Amino acid sequence: MKQSLLLLLTCILLLFSGCGNSKLAESTSDSNSSIPTDNAAANSRIITDSLGRDVTIPSEVEQIVCVGVGALRYTCYMEAADRVVGIEDYEGKPGLSRMYQYVNFNLLKDLPVIGTNGEPNTEEIIRLSPQVIISSSYANADAQVLQEKTGIPVVMVPGSDTTLDEKAYETIRILGELFGKEERAKELTDYLQNIQTDLDRRTNAIPDSEKPSVYVAGISFKGNHGFEGTEAYYGPFELIHAKNLANETGQTGAFDIDLEQVLNWDPDVIFLDFNGMDLIHEDYRKHPDYYNSLTAVSQGKVYSQISFRSYASNLETALADAYYGASVLYPEQFADIDPEEKAGEIFQMLLGSNPYPDLKEAGYEFCPITIGS
Repeated sequence: MKQSLLLLLTCILLLFSGCGNSKLAESTSDSNSSIPTDNAAANSRIITDSLGRDVTIPSEVEQIVCVGVGALRYTCYMEAADRVVGIEDYEGKPGLSRMYQYVNFNLLKDLPVIGTNGEPNTEEIIRLSPQVIISSSYANADAQVLQEKTGIPVVMVPGSDTTLDEKAYETIRILGELFGKEERAKELTDYLQNIQTDLDRRTNAIPDSEKPSVYVAGISFKGNHGFEGTEAYYGPFELIHAKNLANETGQTGAFDIDLEQVLNWDPDVIFLDFNGMDLIHEDYRKHPDYYNSLTAVSQGKVYSQISFRSYASNLETALADAYYGASVLYPEQFADIDPEEKAGEIFQMLLGSNPYPDLKEAGYEFCPITIGS
């Protein structure tokens, strides 16, 4: 009997011992399974995008794709074009209309296509497996949905379709954090804020009564437009407080205006966007009397603007346009500025090189224009 009781107690002890070892093994297994999670956390960080989304991204981002207007442009401004592994089809075509693409063309031209005009090709993005997708607010894709479809972090930036607004500065800040290029972001921000301050300081105190009236023609929107294509609150001229007659219409942005209204205004100075120049010259040959009745035309006060809108606003060209426009409208306040040199400085800072000589050689330069020639 005693031996049976002793045997029973031994079995019970062994049973509890096995349970304890099982719990210990389970605990050890749980502990080991948390190690990859800890390693992943050590190699990642959280960034807050322009939508307020907290997005987990790798601690170092070396491979990205850009979706939507402005995403690649500002990536190039941040000197990160070499991290791009796929492009929208529009970015692989040669041309001078987008300076960021022109100066980085050799880096971009042979990359796989991951979408078109803000429409991402999710299958191709998944195949390329970038670490991060940078999407602008102009993309035709919901950031969270795109992230869930691809399994790749999507960081949204606002982009900008004008000149120096808060969206431009926020885009630079977010990308500086994303690329680990905070110093470059600060350099760009400081430079652009100095540009903004300089233009404002030279022009904001000039009374409207002393400003020449201005009409801007040939503005592109949904294609090229002739003399009727103008823009209210034209970005480069907002920076210099120009007396833009289109602002008096109550409209915003680009639109076609009744040409009789331009005749009634009879602007002191006319600027022509190169995108609409061929159409304007052609129309002059059909209606020379109309154009010659404008004071600015008869007095030779017609000047160029290098087109700054191609896949939205190209900041470096818009700022160069602002300085050239200011040098024409306010020669006294800008007597110390050579517009070509200033354009070169701006291009060098934003693009890392100065393509103005290439623009000039192709016929896109800051100069007086003779309509119809």
